[in-house]
Amino acid sequence: MAESRKASRYIVPVAVAGVAAATIGLVPALAASGDPDLPEITAQQLIEKIAASDTQTLSGTFRISTDLGLPLEGLTSGLGGLAGGMGGGAGGGASVDPSERLTQLVSGSHTLRVSADGPERQKLTLLDGSDEYSLIHNGDDVWAYDSKSKEVFHEKAPADADAPGAHDGPKDKELPGTPKQLADEVLKAAGDTTSITVDGTAKVAGRDAYQLVIKPKQSGSTVQSIKIAVDAANGTPLKFTLASVEGGKPVVDAGFTKVDFSKPAASDFTFKAPEGAKVTEGGAEKAAGEKGDPFGGQLPPGLEDVFGGFGPGTGPGTGSDKGGVNVIGEGWTTIAKIDSGAPAPRTDEAPKEFQGLLDSLGDKVTGKFGSGTVFKTKIVNALLTDDGKVYVGAVTQDALVNAANAGK
Repeated sequence: MAESRKASRYIVPVAVAGVAAATIGLVPALAASGDPDLPEITAQQLIEKIAASDTQTLSGTFRISTDLGLPLEGLTSGLGGLAGGMGGGAGGGASVDPSERLTQLVSGSHTLRVSADGPERQKLTLLDGSDEYSLIHNGDDVWAYDSKSKEVFHEKAPADADAPGAHDGPKDKELPGTPKQLADEVLKAAGDTTSITVDGTAKVAGRDAYQLVIKPKQSGSTVQSIKIAVDAANGTPLKFTLASVEGGKPVVDAGFTKVDFSKPAASDFTFKAPEGAKVTEGGAEKAAGEKGDPFGGQLPPGLEDVFGGFGPGTGPGTGSDKGGVNVIGEGWTTIAKIDSGAPAPRTDEAPKEFQGLLDSLGDKVTGKFGSGTVFKTKIVNALLTDDGKVYVGAVTQDALVNAANAGK
């Protein structure tokens, strides 16, 4: 028991990097080809076209490809080993609960099928070789089914959330991680700190599209640009690409490989648990407390200002400076400051299986604030100071160090 308590101290810096990675969200990808000849359109007109889009039905396939610049395999195995050692995760297998299962989409490339018929019916299927993981929302019910384990997850859909995985918190009517959802998050947060232009055309999933390009005007952001391919006919975002100032592969490259806007068959959304399948009821699990979730299913107040659109915030936030969250700055360089009230654990005291992982995730830094460690991805970075403060945002290492120095 004492060893478990000791080990649990070292999940904090690892979890900081994990939260940074997970907040990128669910992300799809496809390379477009061809440059269709379309009438000229201004950025304002294209934004209005997206806003006016009322696509209620579609079916298709999209690819998910994510490069966060983080050794996620080592992070996952380290966290998994710790959870197992502390009694979490029966049998160590993948959970059928969508709040846990879909987090795998923050790493690597994946293929998904999607269907939607208005706000009441959506289906998303993750393909993994011959195995499938399906997430279905049909009226009052949310179902998830893993064909490999033959396990089923079921939960009643909340009244204010009409999408698969809605029990996790999203309150919109979009399928999780589609270009439409990602585009909406960015556009609703864009303001004076953002440059928005139209940069040519593209062909995506056989559809003619305009390319909307969004860039920070501020220095210090890790975001180089966001490119959204918008269907020229109906205004639906078809592709979403997020590039980091570090260069290399896009952090997020999101787009349909095939799409059809006709109404899917009603049978696409019907589900009945196979005979003999193990069924987990989500409501009962939530009442007992979600295992392994230090935030109880949601980020602490204030962090959403930083992570909500993984870039442009809507302005400075407020919060206590002790045991709470202060939001520093605005726009693309927003930083959340969290004071844990306790010194950070020393990595040289960590269990052997975590020392290498912690060292690989972080860079030691010093300044007027003292010393600490920066845990980095290509988009979201976090500074954990030795006196227990955390500075996190979609900003560069220098921006985090400057914020910590200013706090002194």
